[in-house]
Amino acid sequence: MDVVSGRTTNRALRRQNRATLLSALFLDGPLSRQDLTARHGLSQAAVSNVVADLMDDGLVVEAGAVESDGGRPRILLRVAPEFASVVGVDVGETRVRVEKFDLGMTPLAKADYPLEDVDPASVVRHVLDGLSEVAAEDVLGVGIGVSGLVEQGPEAVVHAQTLGWDAVPLERMLRDGTDLPLHLDNGAKTWAQAEHWFGAGRGARHAAFALVGSGVGAAIVADGQAYRGASSSAGEWGHTTLVYNGRPCRCGARGCLEAYIGAESLIARAAEAGIGVEGPDEETQVASVLADPAAADVLAETAAYLGAGVANLINLFNPERVVIGGWAGIALGSLLPQVRAAAAAQAMRRPFTQASISLCELGTDAVALGAATLPVARLLAAGGTRD
Repeated sequence: MDVVSGRTTNRALRRQNRATLLSALFLDGPLSRQDLTARHGLSQAAVSNVVADLMDDGLVVEAGAVESDGGRPRILLRVAPEFASVVGVDVGETRVRVEKFDLGMTPLAKADYPLEDVDPASVVRHVLDGLSEVAAEDVLGVGIGVSGLVEQGPEAVVHAQTLGWDAVPLERMLRDGTDLPLHLDNGAKTWAQAEHWFGAGRGARHAAFALVGSGVGAAIVADGQAYRGASSSAGEWGHTTLVYNGRPCRCGARGCLEAYIGAESLIARAAEAGIGVEGPDEETQVASVLADPAAADVLAETAAYLGAGVANLINLFNPERVVIGGWAGIALGSLLPQVRAAAAAQAMRRPFTQASISLCELGTDAVALGAATLPVARLLAAGGTRD
């Protein structure tokens, strides 16, 4: 091997080792050097050298000590929370939430803006206002979770039929108002990343994350990695056909799962059944339906439809976990036993027995948290080197 290629190989290996150990400390820390050696099959010398580099760069700090068997206490290490901050943005259908976190993913500041309409210019204005309010120096990047298909490229473009967005150049529009690094993705995918890293999906190699709110979406993790499809549109679970030529869906098709389990559908079906629906917004209206004893049949039907949708995820992807979230999914949490029963009736027996079905753990704000992990994921993959 010549000198140049040898240097290149050594540099690439060192970067890979930095990425491996930094990711372990971020996702599973605090850990000791001995833990890192045992987990990743690296020599003690290699781990010590990489950790020393990461500490010199300010990325890793000591986090106390634990007793060891018969030897000196082991020094624990963690990613330095103060190394940088990140911002996560949740662009929903009714509001924009902008939240700032340190690298320990501790919330530092938040701004919320109600959306009177989903015109892209209004969304961009609220996002930029939020960045001005919460962001300060040393922001690593801004992650943005948005409804619809986010087509990645030199600049991310959003296709969202239910919002009336057709190839909206959202990244370009935002870049006109900020110099911060931007990372855009579908909101269901950013939520799923948060639950996979920190919540109900933690540790799962194969998982399906079902987000139920005003709209319905899903994200799939296969062998530990997000499954994205040819153009990042994988996961439009809400627009899979549940009933051929059934109820009209906001996307323009008929019989979509979203037309049966989304918040808008639940409210509409309750009204059609003569249930009094009260409240100024979808969340309070759904709450009023859930509190009305006369809505028992509508809710049982909703649980059955949701269970059938979960069964489709199980049959298609054979996950070890199915995690249900989103504000409407959480609101329907009391129906989880009925959802499980319906899924059992519709799914193939063997893959159903291999899958747990549970509610999310991170609550309704996890889209912003997940979006904030997008610049973090880039940092980890680069071994702590900023692009």
